[in-house]
Amino acid sequence: MRKIISLFLLVFLISYPVSAQDKADSLNEWDFGQVKQEQILKHDFVFKNETNVVLNIASVNTSCGCTASQADKKSLEPGESTTISVAFSTKKYVGEVKQFVYLNTDNQDLPVVKFVIKAEVLKEA
Repeated sequence: MRKIISLFLLVFLISYPVSAQDKADSLNEWDFGQVKQEQILKHDFVFKNETNVVLNIASVNTSCGCTASQADKKSLEPGESTTISVAFSTKKYVGEVKQFVYLNTDNQDLPVVKFVIKAEVLKEA
């Protein structure tokens, strides 16, 4: 009986962080699916301050000039949320595309939060 309980606890402890990470990843990722060239794609992510202190957003950066992003609020009280608006131009792309948005904070435990947008850009005929 002790072995079964120990095995259960081990499986739970190993799988819990993976499940929590998967949930965080899915909240920070958006897939536009198949899209055409020459479009501006937009998506709003929600970022919540899950710490016990005020969290300040120092900056929002993107991985490419084809992507623009901004945070509606720069300072978040504990439990408060803000919208991270992202716009991506498909103009110069064909095929699978992945772009990143980096939210830089003043929190040492969470200095950078990464958001991901993906799309499959179809070539115009």
